[in-house]
Amino acid sequence: MALFLQTTFLTSSSSLRQKPCLSSWASHISTSRTCTRTRVHAKIREIFMPALSSTMTEGKIVSWVKSEGDKLSKGESVVVVESDKADMDVETFYDGYLAAIMVEEGGVAAVGSAIALLAESPEEIEEAKSKAASSSPATSPAPAAAAAPVSESTTGSGAVEKAVVVTPPSPSVVASAVHPASEGGKRVVASPYAKKLAKDLKVDLGRVIGSGPNGRIVAKDVEAAAAVAAELGSPAAKVSAAPAVQAPPGIELGSVVPFTTMQGAVCRNMVESLSVPTFRVGYTITTDALDALYKKVKSKGVTMTALLAKATALALVKHPVINSSCRDGNSFTYNSSINIAVAVAIDGGLITPVLQDADKVDIYSLSRKWKELVDKARAKQLQPQEYNTGTFTLSNLGMFGVDRFDAILPPGTGAIMAVGASQPTVVGTKDGRIGMKNQMQVNVTADHRVIYGADLAAFLQTLAKIIEDPKDLTF
Repeated sequence: MALFLQTTFLTSSSSLRQKPCLSSWASHISTSRTCTRTRVHAKIREIFMPALSSTMTEGKIVSWVKSEGDKLSKGESVVVVESDKADMDVETFYDGYLAAIMVEEGGVAAVGSAIALLAESPEEIEEAKSKAASSSPATSPAPAAAAAPVSESTTGSGAVEKAVVVTPPSPSVVASAVHPASEGGKRVVASPYAKKLAKDLKVDLGRVIGSGPNGRIVAKDVEAAAAVAAELGSPAAKVSAAPAVQAPPGIELGSVVPFTTMQGAVCRNMVESLSVPTFRVGYTITTDALDALYKKVKSKGVTMTALLAKATALALVKHPVINSSCRDGNSFTYNSSINIAVAVAIDGGLITPVLQDADKVDIYSLSRKWKELVDKARAKQLQPQEYNTGTFTLSNLGMFGVDRFDAILPPGTGAIMAVGASQPTVVGTKDGRIGMKNQMQVNVTADHRVIYGADLAAFLQTLAKIIEDPKDLTF
């Protein structure tokens, strides 16, 4: 579901000739889904950066769906904005013309700041452009754009076609320009790893043009220079033996990378969580029966994530305090719904899609919903209510073979459960013999202002009974 753009009027020359009725506008605005601020004095409106989530403080313009001069109709998508968790289409609430774009694609703007101007008629487009030119919105370029070297040509996928220009060693060639990463030609600016690599490969950094920020030389520049020099028969071709350590593709060792919008949101949430007094309780659960059930229903589209979420939700029904939350430090809330958030790693960050009312939804519908949420998460198309309404969180690293770990409590929730891998374990049976069972370790991190050790212990006992006898999961 797309969101509506917030707008407000700006004063124009036409405002003196015609003033719409304030009361009628106020009545119209009160029925809209998005609260707007209006000063009814003009026909040029500012389009604001909307708040797409409760934690969003700034947004990045992913793309403008419309161009300057395009006619807009109410409800049309105008711009795609990257919030701290997802990319969302944003619609206009008014008819008009997109007169001036104030924040270009890739730019970042604070919530509530102007990103474009909307004119009511074509005659006011030029006036709107003049206003846009005279204003200076609080925006900043996207980190990737800032880091991209101006002189390089790139392919459609962003890969650098030619990252280095090397002057071949020849007594008849004289450098005619100061190196861009040097100060007056005296000091070459390069990453520590690039300097070490240049020394190993016998590459003259003074002849290498850097592709890093402000012309800084990075490792790939040195490697490319060595390759070009080898082709030209320079001394760099006589480099000895030991191969240099290579970073994974797309990673520049020694480089400083600014946070993405999502990484910034994760950072703020993790820092905020430090203010909550937490404690941890672990529990070992036998999973033989759950594994057998999963094999039976897997062909019907049921996922292990859905089974774990369902089991957790049924346990929370019997222990509502574990599903509670404390937000102000003075009281806590018994949440009326059991919404299981599940951590999902996506490109450039982490997000927690929410299985709402997991205790009430059957396992087959829950599995279908989970697949839908994961697809939307990876496409960055989740709506706010699909990732910020969780009351209890699951973090599962068992599929990576991790046997146990602790998770950090998300702000605004009472508990998070870290789920490890189910592994064959030698155990003592009730009759005194030695047997083999599949067991997994779960560790719960909880808010100690609301939840106590005995509460968690009772919850984990209930959860273990449900998982070890999972007949209720398929009803």
